[in-house]
This record gives sequence, structure tokens and C-alpha cells, in this order.
Amino acid sequence: MPIDIDDNFRCNISKQSSLARLIRDAKLIVWDEASMAKKNLIEALDALLRDIMDIDTMFGGKVVVFGGDFRQTLPVVRNGKKEDFIHESLLYSEIWNKLEKLYLSKNMRARIYPSFCEYLLQIGNGTERTKCEDKIEIPDSFVIPFTTEAKSLDALFSVTYPDLHAFSPDSSMIASRVILTTKNDFVTEINNMLITKFPERSKTFVAIDETIEPNDQSQFEDFLHSLDPPGLPPYKLTLNPCEGLCNGTRLTCCDFRTHVISAKIESGDFKSTYVFIPRIPLLTSQDEKIPLQFKRTQFPLRLCFAMAINKAQGQTLDFVGIYLHEPVFSHGQLYVALSRAKSSNCVKILIHPSTTDSNDDHSTYNVVYDEIIQKAFS
Repeated sequence: MPIDIDDNFRCNISKQSSLARLIRDAKLIVWDEASMAKKNLIEALDALLRDIMDIDTMFGGKVVVFGGDFRQTLPVVRNGKKEDFIHESLLYSEIWNKLEKLYLSKNMRARIYPSFCEYLLQIGNGTERTKCEDKIEIPDSFVIPFTTEAKSLDALFSVTYPDLHAFSPDSSMIASRVILTTKNDFVTEINNMLITKFPERSKTFVAIDETIEPNDQSQFEDFLHSLDPPGLPPYKLTLNPCEGLCNGTRLTCCDFRTHVISAKIESGDFKSTYVFIPRIPLLTSQDEKIPLQFKRTQFPLRLCFAMAINKAQGQTLDFVGIYLHEPVFSHGQLYVALSRAKSSNCVKILIHPSTTDSNDDHSTYNVVYDEIIQKAFS
């Protein structure tokens, strides 16, 4: 299934194919993180199974288990105004009302720490007590006090990545730690700060940007270099062969060549496997609001000392630093950020005061849409 689909999308699987035969033989189908799937995908699966099984019942009579947490961030689409979002989750599919539902009422990462688990559920359900301006108070044990921007960020860096310069390619500690923040601009800023801690061995790769229309190249080439659209690596990619980690599948870069990077996978089923990553051409998404579509030839990598909160969804980490230069802005973001770690001792938050004359670095907004929680757990 492609990521971008519309209401008329159907899975293109022949009923005579080997994949169709495999589906017919399946006793159980499990779809994890289903809360992050747009409703069109779920409906397309329903239509596919009805067609393959030749039975006009839900999912063709197959047993389908959906895993996910509606307290987490959900797929959304913009609707005109910047602050106006429409949720496109399974909740808003007609299928949802017909499903048999069974829920876990605990956060599985933090289940061995009952008080932390309960706190996370209060954040996720939107029941944590608010103070003035509808903000929630963050416990002192989580907070890194805000003094100045530079000093406070240094404190966050030090507690998240202690002795960063001393890590070696064989160290797994760095791959289980991350700084989470709300927007890609802040992610890039933090990653650029941290990579400078390795000035002696770092290397910068410069991309090749090309307009789709060749006649536009000379006019817009410099402008393209300044763009950093989601889904594309940066124009200038600075990495370090020992400590440079990358987004998605987390990697340690081991060696560099002009057209290929050697790296080691740091997590998942293929942990410790060495891979070679080529420099490849990538096209900008037509859905992104950028003034000019173009092709960028670059290594498909980004640093991930820091990553966006939404990108971290589904990951379990040993230590999480959270940088709230601005408050969270979408359903479940604060819950996702706090719940990536297994205990309260492994979470630290730096909150930037809303104004220069404010000293409020212990409270922030928690965005939870009651409609989603009530519908999901009713």
C-alpha cells in the first residue's frame, strides 16, 4: 500500500497470485500501530479481503488484530487554516463501530514502574490536573531549569549524551538515547550543534539539486540548495564515521567513500549487520507545500542525535531528553515524548519559557482531544 492514497484506492493484488493464495491460507492477520493508519488503508484492506475470499463480510471473514494506542499522535490532514486538523485515523472509519475491541490499560514500557505508568496514562487521557492557562505542571524530577538558551541546551546535551566525545563505533549506548522536540527545524538545529563535537573526523557531503524542468536549473539552483523539505536529506550532510547516527533505522557510520557509506545497524532484527548505503536521487513529495518540485541526489541519511516526537513513535529508548522550545501542538505528542523511556529516571525535559520575562520552565500544554479518547475507549 502506498503512503498517499485517496478514497478510491484499491489494493492491486490479483486473485490468482501467490500473495492472494497466502492471504487465503492465513489464520490471523496482525496490523500493529493501526492508530497511525489512515482510514482509507483499513477500508482498502477490508475490500481486498472481501474480494480475495469471495465473502461479503468484514475482512472476508479473516481474524484481524489491530494494535495501537489512540493516546499517541494520529494521522492528520490540514484543512485550510494552519491550526485546523482533520484526524484520518481508523476511528473515523465505519469499520471502527463494528469491531470487537479489547484494550490494555497500561503503558507496556513503564509497567514495572506503577507510579510512572499512572502518570503517563493521565497525560495520555488528558486527565492530568491543569493550572492557570490550562497548562499542566511537570514534576521537578523531570525538569532541567532554564537559565539561558545556550547553558540550558548544554545541560540537556550533557545529561542525554554524557561524554559524547568518548563513544566508539562499538558503543551501543548512543543508539538508545535521543533528544525529542516538536518541529524539524529544532531537530536540525540540535543535530548541527551536536555533530560539531566531532570536528576532527567529520565529513560533509554536498548534494546535487536538479529542477524537474531543465530550463529552470540556472535560475533556481541556488534557491534549491536552501530548501530542506520533509522526506529528503539535507543539501549539506555532515556525518562522523564513529558517532554519526541516522534517522529511521538507526545506524552508526563506519566509513565513507564518494558514492557509498559503510554503516552498522544498531537496533531491530538486523542489529550489528553492516550495510552499504549509496548516494541516490530523491524527488520531493507533491504533497509538500514547496514552491518548486526538484530532484536531490544525496545519501538518504539524517543525523538523529535529535528527532521529531512523531518520528520517535514506536521506539523504546534507554534515555530521552525532551526539548520544548515551543509547546506541543498535536494530539498525544507530550504522551509520546514522555513514554519512549521505561522509567521516570530516564526522562529530562527542557521547557523554553513562553516570554523573555517569564520564569515558567515547569509547565506546558498537553494537547488531547477528548472526542478521540472517548470514542476509542467507549
